[in-house]
Parts: sequence; structure tokens; C-alpha cells
Amino acid sequence: MSPNRKIRVLLADDHTLVRQGLRALLEREADIKIIGEARNGREAVNRVLALKPDIVVMDISMPHLNGFEATRRIAAECPETRVVALSLHKEEHHVQALLRAGARGYVPKDAPASELLAAIRAVDGGGCYLHPQISAKVVDGYLDGNRPPGESEPLTPREREVLQLVAEGRTNRLIASELRLSIKTVEAHRARIMTKLKIHNAAGLTRYAIGRGIIGSD
Repeated sequence: MSPNRKIRVLLADDHTLVRQGLRALLEREADIKIIGEARNGREAVNRVLALKPDIVVMDISMPHLNGFEATRRIAAECPETRVVALSLHKEEHHVQALLRAGARGYVPKDAPASELLAAIRAVDGGGCYLHPQISAKVVDGYLDGNRPPGESEPLTPREREVLQLVAEGRTNRLIASELRLSIKTVEAHRARIMTKLKIHNAAGLTRYAIGRGIIGSD
């Protein structure tokens, strides 16, 4: 990297204090520049398309559009931007899902600051970074293209988006307004989700979304 070049970073987290803490941490580094922030996954995608950062430090559990879906969209629409995921989850299937979505780095939220800095620099340099405690099984499973049992995802991206909003407690009318769809279209998506997942009530959809890390459990 050129000695004068700075890594342009976008911070995506729904907690203001977390974003402020990350900004304070990263702005101390001579080779890093914070160019923007996002409060949810949908805003993160829009800001990436507008600002074209080198790196997005992406929280996974965010409202409106979670970090998995935001990462998928960024990888598809702005592949020159690389994602370093931040997550409370350390389960193998969550890490594999992040990698399949297009993340190039994974750092748990309880890791030391030095690890996040190492991840940003490694990913910016064209490499990958995984938390050292992730088992070899996770890496091997990803490289082999294997999915853990039950990880097959039958939903389309739009259905996953509707599922998250249903699990967050939004009505069909609010979902239609947020996604700029008709209420009938939302109802059709919701019916297909329930049919595919064999879940027939909102409580069951919420439990499914929590189990898959689509929304947080708090």
C-alpha cells in the first residue's frame, strides 16, 4: 500500500455508541479514514453504492436488513468493497453463512481492538481474516462447499427481507410501505415463507429468524 494511501472505511452498526467507539478507535490509525456510517443494513448498502469504501465493518444483527443480506447485496453490486463482519455469534453455521454471503473477514465483538485492525488491513490487502479460535472444521467446510445439517436456505432474498420485518413485529401494511410493495404482494410473500418453512404463525417465524441470526434475541 502506498505510504500516503488511507483505507476508506464505512461503519455499519445500529448502536450509536458502538459506531462512536469504532470511529474513535480506527481514527487513531494513520492508515485508516472513516468516510461514513450506517444504522442498518439497507442504509449500509445505499451508502456503499454512494461512497464506494474500501472496507465495510458490518454488524450482523441490525434492523430492517441484517448484515447477512447487506453483505450479499454489497458483494453483488459493489464487489470492489470488502466486508469485515462483526458478530456476537461464533457458531460454525453463522460463520459459514457470512463467508457464503461474501464477507472476507470475521471478528467477534469480544475480540481485542488489535484483531479488528489486523482484519481490516488483511482484507484491504486482498486477503481474508478469520478469528483464530474458529475451528478448522469451519474453514474446511467452507472450502469444501459443504453446508452444515439444516443450513439449506429455501427463501429468496426478498422473502428473507420480508421474514426479518415480520420477525421484528411489523404489520403487512408497514412492510409494504417500507419495501414499496403492495399489501397483497407482502401477503403473498408471507404465505410463501410460511409454506416453505412449514411455519404457520408469526411467533414461529420469529423463533426461526432468531435461530438463524436474522434478528437478535434481545
